[in-house]
Amino acid sequence: MSQMSARPSKWLSLWCIVLGLVLLATGLFFVIGGGKLVSLGGSWYFVIAGIFTVVSAIQFFRLKSSAVIIFALVFIGSVIWALQDAGIDFWPLVSRLMTLAGLLLLAIVTLPALRKREGKPSAAKPAGAIAVVLVIGLVATLVQMFVPHPGVDNGQELPLVPVAKDQQQKNWENYGNTPGGSRFVALDQITRDNVKDLKVAWTFHTGDTPLSPDGNGAEDQQTPLQVGNTVFLCTPHNNVIAVAADTGKQIWKADINAKSSVWMRCRGLAYFDATQPLTQPGVPGSNPPAAIDLPAGAACQRRILMNTIDDRLIALDADNGKFCADFGKNGSVDLREGMGEAKDPSYVLTSAPTLAGSTVVVGGRVADNVSTDMPGGVMRGFDVITGKMRWAFDPGKDDPNAILMPGESFTRSTPNSWAPMSYDANMNTVFIPMGSSSVDLWGVNRTKLDHKYGASVLAVDATTGKEKWVYQTVHNDLWDFDLPMQPSLIDFPMKDGSKKPAVVIGTKSGQIYVLDRETGKPLTKVEEQPVPTSNIPNEQYSKTQPRSVGMPQIGNETLHESDMWGATPFDQLACRISFKSMRYNGLYTPPGTDKSLSFPGSLGGMNWGSISTDPNHNYLFVNDMRLGLWQQMVAAAPAKDGAVNSGGEAVNTGMGLVPMKGTPYAVNKNRFMSPLGIPCQKPPFGTLSAIDLNTQKIVWQVPVGTVQDTGPFGIKMHAQMPVGMPTLGGTLATQGGLVFIAGTQDYYLRAFDTATGKEVWKARLPVGSQGGPISYVSPENGKQYILISAGGARQSPDRGDYVIAFSLDK
Repeated sequence: MSQMSARPSKWLSLWCIVLGLVLLATGLFFVIGGGKLVSLGGSWYFVIAGIFTVVSAIQFFRLKSSAVIIFALVFIGSVIWALQDAGIDFWPLVSRLMTLAGLLLLAIVTLPALRKREGKPSAAKPAGAIAVVLVIGLVATLVQMFVPHPGVDNGQELPLVPVAKDQQQKNWENYGNTPGGSRFVALDQITRDNVKDLKVAWTFHTGDTPLSPDGNGAEDQQTPLQVGNTVFLCTPHNNVIAVAADTGKQIWKADINAKSSVWMRCRGLAYFDATQPLTQPGVPGSNPPAAIDLPAGAACQRRILMNTIDDRLIALDADNGKFCADFGKNGSVDLREGMGEAKDPSYVLTSAPTLAGSTVVVGGRVADNVSTDMPGGVMRGFDVITGKMRWAFDPGKDDPNAILMPGESFTRSTPNSWAPMSYDANMNTVFIPMGSSSVDLWGVNRTKLDHKYGASVLAVDATTGKEKWVYQTVHNDLWDFDLPMQPSLIDFPMKDGSKKPAVVIGTKSGQIYVLDRETGKPLTKVEEQPVPTSNIPNEQYSKTQPRSVGMPQIGNETLHESDMWGATPFDQLACRISFKSMRYNGLYTPPGTDKSLSFPGSLGGMNWGSISTDPNHNYLFVNDMRLGLWQQMVAAAPAKDGAVNSGGEAVNTGMGLVPMKGTPYAVNKNRFMSPLGIPCQKPPFGTLSAIDLNTQKIVWQVPVGTVQDTGPFGIKMHAQMPVGMPTLGGTLATQGGLVFIAGTQDYYLRAFDTATGKEVWKARLPVGSQGGPISYVSPENGKQYILISAGGARQSPDRGDYVIAFSLDK
């Protein structure tokens, strides 16, 4: 019998040593890290909890039942602190309590054996009851991890508005569907009631999988076009393919095979039909579009236009894919002409060209934080038939439309426009989203014109390129807060019941601006608010920055220590220490020689995916990402042997130390991540929001995307936990009461009810997507299709060449 009683004691001792070691490590981590946090002015919780956890560990080593009581007190204190610190917000409470609850469960089941060893009543029943409660709580929490926890849930059912036969959409012939970038289709065959029956109708393989040896910039980000029964596609190497809209069978293919060292992708195309009359403006004082000269019966009556990644503007016959010989030189215009030195990858065309009447308008991406001597950000308009340049807008000249003299080049390092543009035919006006001058994070050398045009919406006459108005959203932008998306042209509901033509645009800073389309003046309240400065000598700091307070702010709240998050209390503590170690004063915290935090960071906020609209209910649909960025200006010796940032995305989004040639600094920057490689602030990390323009309020906001196909250290979690993930790619709204999105880190195309934000359908994709969905009805069979291109999500190694169309079974 003595041997029988000794054996449980031996196992009990071993178990208590193991549990004690776990608690000792936890307690010491809390004490040491918590001490660092306290020294930075942070919470005392971790120090106090750590001390008691160490005491509990010591008592476990001594096989004392008081160890359990002490750790139970730690947990109870943690619950009280967590509720005070985070409120009843689900994911923050999980971060603070779930690990501790699991440790307490292990401690509680040990209690009866410890009490029995001490000769006390085992207390097995109360211990068992507490253990059951903990298990139920842990299981319930686990279940809740697979349920969305929306930030805003005020949506109410809205009636479906049938599409009038004479208003049913025929084509998706512009990048944003309409020239004004509505991303709304007046089609209602697929509705929120029958979307559950949506199935794959056909799949096409482009043969161009976005791969690069160093993972630097090869991505599929296209939004296709559809005209009649033809869908036009472009690939990462700028090959253009026409397929049948009803079957996906290839009609023709143009092998362009363009290459860039960092930017293998195509976001979209433009389409022009010379057989259709040009829309004439109706706004008084507007210039008409320039007339075209193309004889009837000539080739390329219908043409596809594309910017290539090797800096060409090409025109292809939409009927057969052949180059249009009358356009430029054998179908191609050299966009480096007049740019001075513009080697790859310093200047790359990153968005679809904009068709504005009979003018094709292009901008261009100037690589970030490379040098103070970079190609200029000139915007240019070309004749859609001949390819001849009609106008240039050089934001570095007092007369931006001045004609270049022989041997002269456009002004270097000026603000550029890399995002898609919009066009209003009724005004014959192009609306251009502008970025910053080079370099992005240092503005000592910026000129008066740099300050005028940087981070602004610019309106120009499509025929002449003459400026109509400019409105700035960031003064002396030191955060890389370029205007990143296509401006959406809407009819804005005024308080008197009328509607006013407006431009609405989202920003990397998480703000939405609504501007009068004719004057550029804000239609909703904008305040100039005081902002802090930093310590860069001679920097032209602005004392104020605009805040669009009349519209919702999305994902740009001022962070506090209590907003820090982690999958466990350990990485949460590490994030708190990191947060308190940095200078941070909210949205416009400028970079300096110390480490500072920018939130949201240079990816946004909102990005190039753009906004979709519902004109029937005056709704906007906005997807965002929430990725903070820390940065530090580091004194740097003059670069030798041209050792400067290449402009590659592996540097700019992968971060690290980035030289900025021509400045006294390099910049060290990286994503604000936990040791596990997840964002340091609490979820969601990406959302989809519906905004009612009648009230200028968020109707609903839901986390979009799960961790199924990503996770800590790049390891897929295979769990559909809807924490909300960063999104690249835009949305599609339909008159069937649906909004579609695919640009998440997991491999799904999803549909949400536009009225309530409820997810009503999703389809698993073979790889992730960064593209924009489109919808159309095939004139061949009368079916409505939802189409998406899937080449791979940014954070995943999985890549493909899929174009997938979904439809209802009829």
